[in-house]
Amino acid sequence: MNYGIVTKVLGNLLLFETAAFALPLVVAIMHRGPDIGAFSYSILITAAVALPMSRLPRPKSDLRVKEALLIVALGWLLVSSFGSLPFLLSGSIPSAMDAFFESVSGLTTTGATIIDDIEQLPEGILFWRSFMHWLGGMGILVLALAVLPMAGVGGFHIFKAESPGPISDKLVPKLKDTAKILYTAYLGLTVIQGLLLYFGGMSVYDALLHTFGTVGTGGFSNYNDSIAAFDSSFLRMVIAVFMVAAGVNFSLYYALYQGNFRRMWRSDELKLYLLIIMTAALLITVSLQASNYGSVWERFQHAFFQASSFTTTTGYTTTDYEQWPEFAQSILFFLMFVGGSAGSTGGGIKVVRWLVAGKLIGYELRKILHPRAFVTLHVSGRAVPQETITGIVAFLFLYGMIFVVSSVVLSLLEGVPFISAASSAAATLGNIGPGFGVIGPGETYSHFTIPSKALMSLLMFLGRLELFTFFLLFTPAFWKQ
Repeated sequence: MNYGIVTKVLGNLLLFETAAFALPLVVAIMHRGPDIGAFSYSILITAAVALPMSRLPRPKSDLRVKEALLIVALGWLLVSSFGSLPFLLSGSIPSAMDAFFESVSGLTTTGATIIDDIEQLPEGILFWRSFMHWLGGMGILVLALAVLPMAGVGGFHIFKAESPGPISDKLVPKLKDTAKILYTAYLGLTVIQGLLLYFGGMSVYDALLHTFGTVGTGGFSNYNDSIAAFDSSFLRMVIAVFMVAAGVNFSLYYALYQGNFRRMWRSDELKLYLLIIMTAALLITVSLQASNYGSVWERFQHAFFQASSFTTTTGYTTTDYEQWPEFAQSILFFLMFVGGSAGSTGGGIKVVRWLVAGKLIGYELRKILHPRAFVTLHVSGRAVPQETITGIVAFLFLYGMIFVVSSVVLSLLEGVPFISAASSAAATLGNIGPGFGVIGPGETYSHFTIPSKALMSLLMFLGRLELFTFFLLFTPAFWKQ
């Protein structure tokens, strides 16, 4: 293990976070808020740690897989730890565990908060909470690869370890150019949505924060009532549409830019992803017909919004969905285990894994009927390698085991009904945020004990880092030379 190269890259990453603190500092200065000093000291402290690390001699070799995995795991831990400094230093969140939980939730785009009254926080702190969604949405190390030389090392292993989903390929030969392409699309969605929200009636500040929360599929708002604070059908639909857009594989946007419409048309994952959202929205709309939700169009708006929010793991809300019929609530609960597309900012299991699992069932049925036939599994016209199929099956099993164990542990720690414990585990492991029961709409995670918050912080990391990246660190083989 080359610890020198690991330290240098982590130092560069912390320098990047130091620069990121500048934006909320500007916001704090513009509003003359009490959090100016908090961001100033956060910059000084983070820079004091980052500079010596980044000044190590230039590495003579490229990153290996082990070092890349360690960088990704430690990088997210360090960035989350230093990201909690503004909360602590400003006094907005006096508890170190709570500040760390909020920071992890922001960067992993979970959107679970421990703050009961969000609206009393300074503007700079609120900006930082939502801006963390944007930083972590596509991957903070991928973002750093796009704008920094990252110590001159090869970073493809970092890209693969951090990219959300089972398949991560470079779009162009140079990884830095791939990162730039992804973030160009990401920035494009950000600008377009921000403008639409602004012209739809939001202030510049509100439009920025809710755009960060949407394209990053995070869900932090600067209002206690989330999107319900805006009584506007236009704003609801804009946010819903862009949640769906953020959950699409970003490589498809590059194909669209190149005029390769055939690739988008042939994407089985995109078709299934849109089918799931629209089917769920229509079923919820029908189930709401006996409820007091006005016209069919109004019912569809709320249904489409919540289906998009849960599927893409964004977590925004427009209404108290726990007042909906049990059928509608059950659909939302199952959507917590779907996730966005691979290569998107959405969290969760990912649609492509369910697609492959479904095709695998058909594959086994055909093998029973035709035992000697050679059958290959295809997704979007491409054969899926056996190692990818094995990895997906292993991932689904591991995800299910973690969900069950963490649900039981949370139920024991908190003494809450199992549905609340299971919902909390699913919401944090899937990077969703809100759920059901004690973490329903309008509720926060503030009432959980410190051990439970530590466990759920771990679940948020596990969900964002695709499980295997984290668990490999605890295998003896990982640390052998």
